[in-house]
Amino acid sequence: MPKLDETRPFLPVNIAVMTISDSRTEADDKSGDVLEKMIKEDGHNVSARSIIKDDITAITSQLQSHINNPEIDVIITTGGTGVTGRDTTPEAFKVVMEKEIEGFGELFRWISYSKIGTSTMQSRAIGGVAKGTYLFALPGSPSACKDGWGEILRSQLDNRHRPCNLVELMPRLQEHLPSSS
Repeated sequence: MPKLDETRPFLPVNIAVMTISDSRTEADDKSGDVLEKMIKEDGHNVSARSIIKDDITAITSQLQSHINNPEIDVIITTGGTGVTGRDTTPEAFKVVMEKEIEGFGELFRWISYSKIGTSTMQSRAIGGVAKGTYLFALPGSPSACKDGWGEILRSQLDNRHRPCNLVELMPRLQEHLPSSS
């Protein structure tokens, strides 16, 4: 049964939050606000927050910038995961990802199914890794952000979560890269 090992010290991670939207502004970015609040309440750092137009080039560029920043461990996006013509977040993720974490999208849709039924098939939530940085794309609703963070990422980004978590894998994410020494 999953549990927290309270004998281990909590290790905060640095997270960039990106809202993907053609219409949101800082004043009405409810999903970004929800994510930032939950991340901080759980003891992590929001290292960057931005609103990016739903354009594959713009999204890819911002993802690359965060991936190349050694101070950012995780990128969480909200929005752009649907099936309409302007929803290009998963395509941008696939441009920069080295490995996909298929289980993230599968688990997100399984959780979402109990709340919205078959409408969850329209979600293209996706997770992956690029240059040692975790990437997670959530749908653009505050409810989806609560589900993604509260039901999946909260525990997987807590190094005390047992039997395993993503934080303890961070030092090994770049094993495939040639040594610079």
